[in-house]
Amino acid sequence: MKFEHLIEINDPLNPLIDTISHEQLWRGLVLRAESPKLFVPHLDDCQIDQREEGGFRRRLRYGELVIEDRVRLAPLHQVRYEVAQQKDISPSSLVMTIETPSPDTLWVRFQYDDGHDAATDAANAMYDDFRRSAYQESDIDTIRILRELAEQGRLDAMLN
Repeated sequence: MKFEHLIEINDPLNPLIDTISHEQLWRGLVLRAESPKLFVPHLDDCQIDQREEGGFRRRLRYGELVIEDRVRLAPLHQVRYEVAQQKDISPSSLVMTIETPSPDTLWVRFQYDDGHDAATDAANAMYDDFRRSAYQESDIDTIRILRELAEQGRLDAMLN
């Protein structure tokens, strides 16, 4: 399943939405990668190791399930999560890209790829519809939390 969607961050025509700077948005997306428990309530633990320029490796624990992934950072532009094949888990990825179609607007494009071929996607169509909906709701929650953190000033100067 390949799935992508956009969430608008700043809309100059909507005065009800607080403006978030490009830097605040970037810091929030990095915070989501480094402190995922703030964004994923059912995550039990996250340990980061193998830090290197441009990213790090994580071990995420959901009860008995442990998933290792690699986070790659393209500063002020993109956060990429890559899950390699692990036991019963297929390789997959999530890419969050900041887009600025005009000087006053900001968007985040979320792109999911579960690594399955077209035949598998066809067989899993109903399940994939549910997954798409769950991913979209999770991403909306991520942006809601980022907005709250920005409003509290917690994204102002926490990272470089």
